[in-house]
Formats: sequence, structure tokens, C-alpha cells
Amino acid sequence: MLRTIINRIIQRKNPHFNLDKSITSRVLLQLMFTKGMAWMRSWKLLFALRIPKLLFLGRNVRFFNLSNMQFGKWVQLEEQVYLSALSKEPLVIGSNVRIGAYSRLIVSTSFDNPGKGIRIGNNVGLGEFAYLGGAGGLEIGNDCIIGQYLSCHPENHNYDDPTQIIRLQGVTRKGIKIGENCWIGSKVTILDGVEVGANCVIAAGAVVTKSMPPNSIIGGVPARVLKSVGVSKQQSKVRAQALL
Repeated sequence: MLRTIINRIIQRKNPHFNLDKSITSRVLLQLMFTKGMAWMRSWKLLFALRIPKLLFLGRNVRFFNLSNMQFGKWVQLEEQVYLSALSKEPLVIGSNVRIGAYSRLIVSTSFDNPGKGIRIGNNVGLGEFAYLGGAGGLEIGNDCIIGQYLSCHPENHNYDDPTQIIRLQGVTRKGIKIGENCWIGSKVTILDGVEVGANCVIAAGAVVTKSMPPNSIIGGVPARVLKSVGVSKQQSKVRAQALL
């Protein structure tokens, strides 16, 4: 009975899900307890006059400027996650999103020049220890799966004037966009001005400094297109050369 109930609950998010037979009732009870405690923690949002919608919070999750955040349903923020929405636009997290433990989503730290915002689509899984900035705007499309230590920096410091110290020369902000259905490996860094097309795979450790077309396998430092999905080797080579 317990297995059936849990299976049906999870299938509301993922119709293809079925519990493995090796999962014991003891493990299922532990899962229910853990998720129940996470759901109860979300009710602290009532103190900020917010009503949580199936929001699950790990231990020591913290918010700054909560009134400028929007959450979908079935959002999981694992332990020690920090969200800061010092921004002109809201920090938006879609439905069925998991933010891994110790991750930081910080739009901006500048009170004289607040950032644009961060928007994460539906069905996104973000691994542990991610750092997502949003000064120039950051968008992550639906159905992206992302490994640990993703780092996104939609802002650059100016440094062209040798007579001025760098921190006083201001910044430029172009923003970062990641398309739908991307798989991003562990320890990937994405810099300002980059747009990653839909259906891309980015290899672990890549540093993405320029925009990439849809349906690409990407890797390297700096990153380049290694192969295009669904095309011949010759077509893939031509596309890669066009981006050089």
C-alpha cells in the first residue's frame, strides 16, 4: 500500500516513474519523513506573508528579498541553499525544480546598480554547489539537467583604462541564456553574453565563452562545438569551423 501511494505521488510529476523492487519499506518511510520535514519548513514563508505551493526546504535554506521571488509547484531547495533577489525583475523558479545543496543563486550584490534577474524553467535539476549570478540576466530553459558546480557569470568588469583601478571602471552586462533540454556536465563555467541553444550537451569542465548553436556537443577550454547531434560528420565539421 505504501509503495503504491508513493509511486502514484511521484508519477504525478514523472508519469514514467516506477519504484525499484529493491527499495524497502524502511527506506520509503525514511523518504516520507525527510520530505515531510522539508515541506513543514516551507511554512516559515508565512512569516513573510507568502503561501508555499508544495515547496520543500532543506535545513538552513535562506532568502534575501523573498518578496521578489516566484516559485512553481514541487520545488525542492536542498540544505544550505541561498537565494538572493536583489534585482529589477523577479527571481523565478518553475515547477518540479530541484536546487542542489550548498548552491547560491545571487542576482546581484550591488545596491546602486541592481541586477536584472534569474529565470529557471520547469523540470530542471541543478546539482550541488552551483553558483548562478543574474546581474545581466540568466535564463535556463525547461527540462535541463545540470551537474555539480555549475558557474554562470552574466557580468564582466571593464579594465581598458590603465589609469584607473579595475573595480572603479564599472561593468558590462549582456546576460546568459541556456535553451531547453540541455545536459550540462559537472564544473562547467558559462560567461557573460553566451547563448546556448536547445538540446545541447556540455562536457564536464568546459568554459563556455561564446554562443553555441542548438543540437551541439560542446567541450574544451575555451569550449567549442565537438559534434552536432543528428547530422553527418562532415556537416558537423562545417558548423564547427563556421564558429571559429
